[in-house]
Amino acid sequence: MQEERTEPLMDQQWSTATLRVLSSMPSRTIGRSRGAIISNYYNRTMQLRRRRQSRPSIRDFAPSSRPSIRGYGGVETDAGVDDERKWRQLVINLQNLPVSDRVQMLRCMPLSVDEKREIRYITSPYLSPFCFFFFILPNGYGGMVDYWLSLLSFLQLWQIALKKVSGRFGTGVLSYFVFLKTLLLFNFFLSIVTGFFLVLPQAIYPALSYALKFQGLELLTGGGYFTSTVMYYGYYTNSTLKKDCIWQQAISQHSNQTACHSLYYNMPLAYFFTIGFAFFITGIILVYTMSKSFGQSFRIDKSQGVLAMKVFASWDFKVSKKSSIKMQCENISTQIKELLSELALQQNTMGLLQKFGKSCVHLLAWTMCVGSTLACVLAVFYFSDYIRARVNDTANPLVKEAGLLALPVVVSTINLLLPGFFNAVAWMEEYNSPSTSNYVSIFRNLMLKVSVLGVLCYHWLGRIAHDPTSLGLQCWESFVGQELYRFLLMDFIFTMLDTFFGEFLWRLFSQKALKRKRKPVFDIARHVLELIYGQTLAWLGVLFIPVLPIVQIIKLLCMFYMKKASLMMNCQAPRKPWRACQMTTIFITLLCFPSFLGASVFVTYTMWTIKPSESCGPFRGLNSMFQSGKRWVEELEKGNPNLGWLVWAHTYLVENPFFLFVGAVIYFHTQVLDGQRKIISLLQEQIKNEGEDKKFLITKLQFIHEQKRPLSSHRIRGASEVKPEDSGTASLLLKKMTSSLPSLIFTPWTSWH
Repeated sequence: MQEERTEPLMDQQWSTATLRVLSSMPSRTIGRSRGAIISNYYNRTMQLRRRRQSRPSIRDFAPSSRPSIRGYGGVETDAGVDDERKWRQLVINLQNLPVSDRVQMLRCMPLSVDEKREIRYITSPYLSPFCFFFFILPNGYGGMVDYWLSLLSFLQLWQIALKKVSGRFGTGVLSYFVFLKTLLLFNFFLSIVTGFFLVLPQAIYPALSYALKFQGLELLTGGGYFTSTVMYYGYYTNSTLKKDCIWQQAISQHSNQTACHSLYYNMPLAYFFTIGFAFFITGIILVYTMSKSFGQSFRIDKSQGVLAMKVFASWDFKVSKKSSIKMQCENISTQIKELLSELALQQNTMGLLQKFGKSCVHLLAWTMCVGSTLACVLAVFYFSDYIRARVNDTANPLVKEAGLLALPVVVSTINLLLPGFFNAVAWMEEYNSPSTSNYVSIFRNLMLKVSVLGVLCYHWLGRIAHDPTSLGLQCWESFVGQELYRFLLMDFIFTMLDTFFGEFLWRLFSQKALKRKRKPVFDIARHVLELIYGQTLAWLGVLFIPVLPIVQIIKLLCMFYMKKASLMMNCQAPRKPWRACQMTTIFITLLCFPSFLGASVFVTYTMWTIKPSESCGPFRGLNSMFQSGKRWVEELEKGNPNLGWLVWAHTYLVENPFFLFVGAVIYFHTQVLDGQRKIISLLQEQIKNEGEDKKFLITKLQFIHEQKRPLSSHRIRGASEVKPEDSGTASLLLKKMTSSLPSLIFTPWTSWH
């Protein structure tokens, strides 16, 4: 295996003296002196403690693969350093840091395991029973918050399961489960917001409705009994919820009176602002998560440096259990295989004829994929219109509800079968890089999902919402909510069928009938796009069915354990290991732009443009859902003329979405720039380390040159005592420095531009 050298001083085989000089460079001396280490991290923790309110977390600044303790202000040398004083102050500074910064700082310290364990025991309040009195009580509320956060750090969801997946199947498959965990957190937030502000108040004050009998088919269709519950939009009232009276006794010196205070809850206003607030906060969290992931995944380190650190500095000596040791061995082994596969991957030089043939194959493959996607989209478009006409002619309500399952079944079948066709086409293309093959597969599956969802959105808003009488609907919002529930449920059912037939039965057939030991490989692209498709359905339906995030949570929990069990039992690691260092960033980006942006446009268009139903829902009798907020603002202005600024803010910020769009673009641009600044800081740190090394080498060259100058007989005699090995070292270093000085001068300027 040929390595691509990235170190300019490692291009040749140097002598022993030269290697001795190189090993003394500033960027390679950290970790040898305990006093220097303590001084370095004392200054780091002090800076974090002073500016923790205005600076991002320490984890945002990834350390270079060759950190240097030179160049930091206030770093002292070993001589004259009061190690014990620095040690005590370092412990105090670590105690005052947040839990995440403290853990990250301890991991970066090049100290022995015993010293790290001692610091961790002293600074962690949950490890020592006496730290509650010496750490939490003196720090008050901040210490209490850090204490509970440190306890919650042990309750990370699926931590052991994710380590097992990473150890056996690599970071590519791990990225799927990490992404599923991220979606679960988003749905927890949505379910809390809608449950607390919409479902709970309406459940406390139930609306008068005709209760239907539960027949069981509702679990598949979402209709029937569920339509008369808080599950759907049509159940929510358009009035103000009121608690009759809360009696309070007013006691004064001259009278003893009682006063009656009523509690009001405007349900239409709460419905409008709750949905808007949930989407606004979700968008901010998505953009922030994407920028953080962008800054953490797009690293400038090459595989060689990461491989060296993984081989020599990745073992955790605190692990003692046999199961944990085995898991850690598998994890490190898989990561080393991924790094070696990157080094072994080379671009094959092809002739002109071979390049032309490869281009023709790619063109044919894309033509087949785009053509099949277009055919499926047209089939969904015409089939949805056909089902709408057939269901309208059916008189039996049970048959009518069962017939409504036809469209979700057809769409789920397309989403199940067509990705297999895409994989067959990709096998024909023969991509050398597994990451490239996954990215191409992700784009093709994304093209399919977005096209199908676009046709369905037109079906719901362009056909049903504008002409609800064609289906005999009194509440088209509840019907659209039922459709989204059926699509989400059918997607989950077909995922279970694919897991059973496509993975479990195929493994048995391959091993028993075909006598093959190989198992199917986990298709990352298809499974991730299934998650994005399901989450898009949840975002589209939260306006019409506020409890849909709870249904999505149940689905994601079942999918995690089902997919993990099937992965361990029925799948094998990829033939070509590859490192998915940017997969999570790409998943979050796809979740933000095609998925969340499309759902936001869908919900915004519905609330601003389409007329609500006249006989159901909190917005009945209005021309648009948005009008409820406008009426509330006008009533506030009439009651208090000083609130005219609120009317102005509502007119220009809510009625005119252009300003919100501009603000969202500015926020997104700011977050992307923040991720780019992190990469620039890494580049600047690398340039700084290179400059320190070159200064050190220049000093060494000057010292050797002064030893060889024939100024006196003593100097000549001293020069004759210089070893030939050192003479060769000086000449080699001089040659290397001659070629390196231009880069030392111009590299900072070019990197700045």
